[in-house]
Amino acid sequence: MKLTLQQLKVFATIARHGNLGQAANELCLSKGAVSQALQELERQLGTPLFDRVHPRLQLNSEGRLLQPAAEEMLARMQEIEQLFSPDAEPSGQLRLGASQTIGNYLLPSLLAGGAGDQGVPPRVTIANTHVLCHALAHFELDLALIEGENHHPELVSEPWLEDEMLIIAPPHHPLADQADLPLQRLADETWVLREHQSGSREQFEQQIQPRLPRWRAGIELNTLEAVMLAVEKGLGISFVSRLAVSDRLQQGRLVALTPNRRFPRQLSLAWHRQKFHSAALRRFLAFCRAQSLP
Repeated sequence: MKLTLQQLKVFATIARHGNLGQAANELCLSKGAVSQALQELERQLGTPLFDRVHPRLQLNSEGRLLQPAAEEMLARMQEIEQLFSPDAEPSGQLRLGASQTIGNYLLPSLLAGGAGDQGVPPRVTIANTHVLCHALAHFELDLALIEGENHHPELVSEPWLEDEMLIIAPPHHPLADQADLPLQRLADETWVLREHQSGSREQFEQQIQPRLPRWRAGIELNTLEAVMLAVEKGLGISFVSRLAVSDRLQQGRLVALTPNRRFPRQLSLAWHRQKFHSAALRRFLAFCRAQSLP
């Protein structure tokens, strides 16, 4: 048996995309060359690695067994190449994921503060926690910075920074000036919320909804900026991160209602437990672990 790195690279790329054409585009090969490399790999291993569900290729049990080993082998080869490059710096491009609050309101400061000074700038995907964890589970990302809960047993989730959730309202809201506001007083309010499976929506469902005798769902939006603008325009109140809303609070565009309790939430670093940690990934993790929120 003579497996090649090219065969493993083709396999790993197809596994990420689930499509021969997209894999061929990423690898700058013809679709026929990609198909031939996969067929030869499967021939040498003596087993199919994908279920052919037209137009997609879905990993079967044998393919799922090979994927983490192939990803690790390719990452190690990249690190060997970097080790003997002229600058000897870990310059491989990291594939980072960030949930919306972190990606829009925290990650830019991290990158400007030194996280981006590690060779090739990372490729960043901003999405909700559910989408990011799915991508991590399929080795489509190296690391994700998430604000919701990880429900994938194959992922490692490490507590990182502590954020705080705030109940926000427009400045003219009749409850805005009340210093000691029980949550029950918000029972008749209309709530503007993020989509299901987002970290912010998850926090609302865990910390606010069970404590309201009744509540009204208003408009549902899939970005925090849209949620906060809707609250500014009087479409309801919401439950969002202090990281996201701090500028609007300082400008007086929104106010934080003050229920008689705090709502802390945990931000986390997440990766696949079988993910090989390259030098670039180790450096980025170390940088993140050294941070604190202002």
